[in-house]
Amino acid sequence: MPALSANVRGIILMVAATACFVTNDSLMKFATAELPVFQVLFMRGVAAALWCLPLVFFTRTASKFSMIGNKWALLRNLFEIITVFCFINALARMPIADITAIGQLSPMILLIGAAFLFGEKLGLMRIGLIVVGFIGALLVAQPTMDAISPWALLGLAAAGGMAARDLAARKVPAEMPGPIVAYGAVIMVMLASGIATLLFDEWVMPRPEHIWLLTGSAFFLMFGQLFIFLTFRVAPVGVVAPFLYSSILWAMLLGFVLFGELPNAIAMAGIVLVTISGVILVMHSRKRTTLPPTT
Repeated sequence: MPALSANVRGIILMVAATACFVTNDSLMKFATAELPVFQVLFMRGVAAALWCLPLVFFTRTASKFSMIGNKWALLRNLFEIITVFCFINALARMPIADITAIGQLSPMILLIGAAFLFGEKLGLMRIGLIVVGFIGALLVAQPTMDAISPWALLGLAAAGGMAARDLAARKVPAEMPGPIVAYGAVIMVMLASGIATLLFDEWVMPRPEHIWLLTGSAFFLMFGQLFIFLTFRVAPVGVVAPFLYSSILWAMLLGFVLFGELPNAIAMAGIVLVTISGVILVMHSRKRTTLPPTT
């Protein structure tokens, strides 16, 4: 049997990474049904800090631990905190496929931000694809005549936070390994969640099943980070980046199997628009700029 090419291995790893991240989100959604959101984030953060530590040593990047305090890495992880807070609060109250689809606007917002901050040219094709993506997001959010859902707005804020995070990541020193950046984010999100729990939540005594849910969530988060790291080690970004959108398919599958959620026809049309426009946009961007990986 012939060995798989580097590109095929990269694609498999990317699809596996998105499956892990969506499984992590699904277990978090289960936990938020009975526990406060910030408490869930804090507990998951403690477990993730333990699970992800071996990842740092496995990837032989522990010697770069001191770089966690780099100012650009700290700014990047500050945006990560904003993103996670917005996303998990929306996830607790929205179908997982819907919030995942809205989150896929991030590369489009990233391109807009790069155009304003770094003078990168968009071009008519990119602008058209971005417009189509936002139309798709509106179909997913389905605003009424009175207002748009505040949870959908939080999802959009999360997408904006992801884009800001990735813009800040462009300034992170090239010699700072991805696992160290990701581990710094885990620690900062855990600490911020602990503070938010003290300020805004009333602690609820978790049951054993909650502990298992959040331990499992952190476990899949760790493997998602590992697979993302390996993905960009074995294959070019331009080849694997479009497969980030496989997360929408995983979210629809797990949303149906675990929560009995199915997007309605309008939301489904929006998901299709976001996915198609996003994939074409990323593929078109291969020759012009490299979109940073999600961590």
